[in-house]
Formats: sequence, structure tokens, C-alpha cells
Amino acid sequence: MDQSAPISLWDRTAEEHDVGTPFVPDQHVDIAVVGGGFTGLSTALHCAEKGLSVCVLEAKQIGYGGSGRNVGLVNAAAWLPPQDVRQQLGATYGPRFLKKFGNGPRVVFDLIERHQIRCEATKTGTVHAAHAPSGFRDLQARHAEWQRLGEPVDLIGRDEVADLIGTNAFCGGLLDHRAGTINPMSYCRGLARAAVAAGAVVNTGVRVIKLDKGNKRWRVDTDHGAMTAAHVVLGTNAYTDTLWPGLRDVFTTIHYLQFATTPLGPEAGHILPGRQGLWDTGPIMFNYRRDARDRLLIGTMGRLIGTKDRGLTRRWARKQIARVFPDLGPVEFEEAWHGRIAMTPDHLPRVHRLDRGLWTAIGYNGRGIATGTLFGQSLADLLTGMDPSDLPLPLSEPSPAPRAGLKSKFYDLAFAANQLWRSVR
Repeated sequence: MDQSAPISLWDRTAEEHDVGTPFVPDQHVDIAVVGGGFTGLSTALHCAEKGLSVCVLEAKQIGYGGSGRNVGLVNAAAWLPPQDVRQQLGATYGPRFLKKFGNGPRVVFDLIERHQIRCEATKTGTVHAAHAPSGFRDLQARHAEWQRLGEPVDLIGRDEVADLIGTNAFCGGLLDHRAGTINPMSYCRGLARAAVAAGAVVNTGVRVIKLDKGNKRWRVDTDHGAMTAAHVVLGTNAYTDTLWPGLRDVFTTIHYLQFATTPLGPEAGHILPGRQGLWDTGPIMFNYRRDARDRLLIGTMGRLIGTKDRGLTRRWARKQIARVFPDLGPVEFEEAWHGRIAMTPDHLPRVHRLDRGLWTAIGYNGRGIATGTLFGQSLADLLTGMDPSDLPLPLSEPSPAPRAGLKSKFYDLAFAANQLWRSVR
């Protein structure tokens, strides 16, 4: 891959400038953060605001991993239905998690406002659209639970969702008023800018290659020299490598792709006129959104097969857009990319204390923006004395996801087959 090429549309169109300085060895800091995405930068910002010395170590550029390749939907809570979250986490952590993560978009938008992050933020909600009557029944159950919890989530029928989205392709939906959309790379860079302004150091182009636990401090070896830290936070999520043995085995990796059309202009004004983001209830999920320059974005689970100009995935994208928005006519594409998602067996994230002074939050299941931001905040609280029992979910020991490697390969094949099937229907 051309290292100078943008990794996504968001990388090329972000209003916030890239942030990062060369690494200076032999530093001694309170917190070393590995990874310059949502989690790492939120951790750095909140730790620096608490008076801790922080150094972020990013191997590539800010947002190079999943953060800069994200869809840009700022969703609330978890991918699971709220009733399933409560059942899995129990009477103490279940309600706490739902409250904390239900408020996640507000935390994100408050940071955007406080630090004046230029990231094309909208706060008009997101739509979970029913792909079939069975999907609408699932949404009815979710809606009943959100209503019981007093959250601003509306159940809308076929006619109303058609007006909201601009198509008759869906059977109804949930409109979550807590949610919204952003340019995720611009948000990530804005977090980096805010962290630097608060006193953190953000180093890019420096890869951490080894962690050694000393008597009181960690030695952090990089390809540009070493430093020491009282605590280390791994904020690498789906881009976790072999730095800490076994950590990348706690989740199954799947890929998620995006295509962005060229700006469509007035003829696309009926498509998501409120600029809500949309994802569906299908077993192989796909999404739509319209950005600030009237590009239509479509995505689904799987790798990009081909390029924006040719190949299987381009045929799939054109076919899907024609099916859902038949009045739009043929479209051309400006960018195409994919990124990784870390899926856990129970579809809930994790917080691990890997060793004394070594922490990670991981397994976001496609909810990176709010989840990474919130866990960065929580890790900063932990590092300044918060009792771990006050986390929104319990600390857990890392355990391998069953047959994670085989599942990743199976999903790759299944998602490629789905693209092929839907491109010829």
C-alpha cells in the first residue's frame, strides 16, 4: 500500500490537521499509551487533564487503524439489545453499562464542543432499519426496553421510515435521538490536538516492540529507542499485534468496508435528508449515510475486493444502491476502503488489567467512537485512584475467543460470497 495515499475518505477530507512529533528516547512519564486512536487519545487527554505526564506512541499516523476507517456513526450503548446486556452483566453492571454507554454520544459531542473539533458533527440521530418483518420484531423488543429505561428512542413504521431514509426498502426502524454522525478521522485528530494542548506528548511513526516490567516502572522499547512509564495502556483494539502475548486472541477479527460516491448534489436531497446514519438488521449488516458534501456512503461486513473503479465490491455497491435508491441512477465512486473490527464471543467489550500497571480496553464490536472515548475516560479514572468496581463492566482476565482464527477466515469467505451473490441478483 502507498503510505502517502489516504487510508479513507475521512483521512483526505478531515478539517483537523494531523498531529504528531518525533519520538525522543529516555523519557520518564506517568503513562505510556500505545496506539493513537479513539481509546489511546481519549486516555491521553483525560490523564493529561488530571495532571499526569502522558506519552502516546503511534506506529503510523493518528487514526491509522480502525478509528480513521470508521463509518462515523456515533451510536449509543452496545450492538446487543439492551435486555441482553442486562442479562449478561447482571443486576449491578447491566444497568450501569446501559446508562454509561447510552450517554456515550453526549460525551463525544460534549468533547467536540468543548475543544471545538471540526468533524462535521450532526446530532440528528441514527436509524436502525428493519430489513424484513423479522427485523422489525427485533426492533420492537429493543424499543420496549429502551422505553422502560426512559431513553429517547422512537419506533417508526414503514411509511415514516421511508420518509426519513428516502426509500421504501425497509419495513420500519428505530430512531435513536441520542446518536449522530461525524468525520471520525477529524474527531481523532481533534482529540490528539486537545491532548497536546492539555500537556500530553503525541509521537507518531514510532512502533513499540517490547514491554519489560521492572520493579516499579515499565521499560517501553520502541524502534526509535526506549522510555519508562509507571503505567502502560494498550489502545490498539482490532489492530492489536503480538506485543503482549495472547492479547490478539481474545477477539475474532472481521473486516468492514466502505464505498463513497462522488458528491451527488440536489438529486440526492431526498436520501437521509436529516443526515442520520443508518444500519440495518440483516444478518450481514450494511450501512448508509450522506456526508457534508452530499457523498453517499455504503458499507458492509467484508474486505474490499478490487478498487473504487473496478472489481467485485464495486459491482456489489452499485447494485445495492440501485436496489435501495432506484431513482438515483448510476453512481461513480470517489473512495473505497476497509478496516478491522474486534468481535468478542458475547459481543461486549472488555477491560483487562494485564499485569501490574498494564491495562487495555478491547473488543468494541463495531462501536468504536463512543466506546473508545468512554473507556479512555474510565482508564484515566482508574489511573488516578478509581476503584475498579466502579467501572461500567467488571475487570476480566483475557481468555482466547474460541477458534478465532478459523472464524475470521470463515467470515471472510462468507462476506465475499455475499458480495458475489448480491452483485448478480
